[in-house]
Parts: sequence; C-alpha cells; structure tokens
Amino acid sequence: MDSHKPEGIRLLGRVLPWLLIVVLAIAAPYALPSFRLNLLGRFLSLGVVALGVDLIWGFTGLLSLGQGIFFALGGYGAAMHLQLTCATCSRSAGGIPEFFGLYGVKQLPFFWWPFHSPWFTLVAIWFIPGLVAGLLGYLVFRNRIRGVYFSILTQAALLVFYNFFNGQQKLINGTNGLKTDVTRLFGQMVGSDIMQRNFFWLTVLCVVVAWWICRNLVRGRFGDALVAIRDDEARLRFTGFNPTALKTIVFAVAGALAGVGGALYTVQSGIVSPQFMSVPFSIEMVIWVAVGGRATLLGAIFGALGINYAKSLVSEALPYLWLFIQGGLFIVVVTALPDGLVGWWKKGGVPRLLARFRGAPRLATYPALELEGPDKPRITLKGDQQ
Repeated sequence: MDSHKPEGIRLLGRVLPWLLIVVLAIAAPYALPSFRLNLLGRFLSLGVVALGVDLIWGFTGLLSLGQGIFFALGGYGAAMHLQLTCATCSRSAGGIPEFFGLYGVKQLPFFWWPFHSPWFTLVAIWFIPGLVAGLLGYLVFRNRIRGVYFSILTQAALLVFYNFFNGQQKLINGTNGLKTDVTRLFGQMVGSDIMQRNFFWLTVLCVVVAWWICRNLVRGRFGDALVAIRDDEARLRFTGFNPTALKTIVFAVAGALAGVGGALYTVQSGIVSPQFMSVPFSIEMVIWVAVGGRATLLGAIFGALGINYAKSLVSEALPYLWLFIQGGLFIVVVTALPDGLVGWWKKGGVPRLLARFRGAPRLATYPALELEGPDKPRITLKGDQQ
C-alpha cells in the first residue's frame, strides 16, 4: 500500500522511471547500432498509436479495429511533404515527384499543393486523421452503435480505405506507396544515420507528450465519464451526460495520436503504403494493448515495444514461427492475465504468484455478514482471493 510508504520512497517511485527514460533516450543512439536504433524508434512511434487504442478501448470500452486508417493518413501526410521537398522534384517536369511521370500525370493534383508547407504538414499529420476519426465517430455514435457492431463497422471502414488507396495509382502511387528515405530534409538525407537519430529523439519526446495528454484526459470528471461509458453507458446517459459527444472527442484524440505515430513511423521506415491499412496490422494494435495492460497507458507503450521487438528477433531466426507465438501469447493473456502484464504487476506480480504456489496465507481479509437466524447476525472473516 503506497499510503504506508515514506514520502521519499513514493517520490522516488514516481521520478525514477522518468530518469531511466531520459538516460536511455540519451544513451540509446550511442549504444545501439543504426539498424537497432531505427527499429527502436519505429516501435516507439507505434507506442503513440497504442496509447490512443488504450484510451478508446481500455478506458472507454470502444474496441476499434480500424486505427490503421488514421495511422496511414498521418504517414501519407509526412511522405507527401518529403516527396515535394525532394531534390529530384526540381529536375522533374513541372516540379512534381517522379512517380507521376510513370502514369502520364503532368500537373500536381490540387490536394498535394498545401503539403509544400512544412507548417501545414505538421498540423495535417494529426488534424486530418483526428478530423476523419471525429466525423466517422459522430456518425456511428449518434446512432448508438456500440459493442461488436462498432468493431465490425470500423473494420469495414478500414477495408474501404484500404481498397480506395490501393487503386489511386495516379494520385498517390497506389500499391507502391510513397518513399521517404531517398528525400532530403534540412539538407540531410532522411534515411541517413544523423536524421534517424534526430527522429528517434523526436519520437521519444512525442511518446512522453502523448502519454501526458492521455494521462490528463483520464483524470478528473472526464476520465470518470469515460470509465462510466465503458461500464454502464445507459446509467451515464440517465444522469444527464451526453455519451455521443464524449465518445466522439476521445475517438478523435485516438485518431490524431495514430496519425502522429504514422508520420513518425513513415520517416523512420522509409515508406508509406496502403499496407498500413491492412486488417492484421490494426488487430495487432489491439494485441499490444491487451498484452501490456488495458487502462494502464504505460502498459500500451510497453506492449507495443515488447511485442514488436520480440517479433523482430523471432522473425530474424524463425520467420514462420512468430504468428504462432503471437496467437499463443494473446490466448494466455486473455485467459490467465486479463489485466495484461502491467495490470498483473500492479496487483502483486511475482510475489503474489509465488505466495499462491507456496500456499501462503491470504494477503488480506474482509468482514462478511452471515445470518444464523432471523435476528442473530454473526460476523466472520473471509480471505481475499483477488
């Protein structure tokens, strides 16, 4: 119980994780090879997406299987700006990206023009995904669609966007996607070690800011309302709250976070394509949060990092084994660790597990009222099994 710990120990427990994060963020670029650092930066950007999934699923109870839409929109926004600032664009006919010449396009499509501006791009990578998420969410929530129907609808929307982007060869290069690693930014190649190191630090900063935003959203009355939506939406509506507005706001925030994560992932992976909208990828986002721990925020980040690093390491040695491991891991979490790894750790973790195996006495007791007769109550103590 934290209330019985000295103030200094409690303060150290709050400050120590952040000190470790700062130290690791500074040391990682110098301690890891370029390839591993690039992987770490990508997986941290996926942690931003996982925070949004935890916000809508862990706290609000909205299981979205379409976050890949907003992830890809953010990625395309960043890639379009980099394509337009590419050094080769100035030598192309009409100053347009080279891939347009493959399809006979002579003039830049109108929706590309705003992405010449870096300031517009910085706003667009989160505002456009957030706006699309907000509009989609409002249309869904105003009709009181929830539960499994909401999940199916978001996945259907994902398939619509996926097929649409796949077919737009003349506008966004279709299935081939947009490359970013051969473009230049601030006079440096985006794929260079210097730029990738800068992107890594930027990603760390974005993860911390995204966590801070989510942490403040789930605190106070707004956070209580989100949990109430998850646990008993009808009762919340009866008390005078408007769940439609609350769910629309939180879904838009999750979409904006996915867009930022998509942009960061794109500049570190070197390409964005409609494959970011594939169904398996959006389902993986849910698995990260489930394994890390729903409604914990930090668990979402650790889940994204841990699972993707494990996927990378296993795939390097045994490429066909990872899908079986991922499926088995999800089954174990759902059946044995429903609160995820972070939730399990908060509830006692290893000491509690060892205590059960050793047959240790109950950790706590609570009074229970039993009746021996109509007017003869008897107080007994029962062990806390949780």
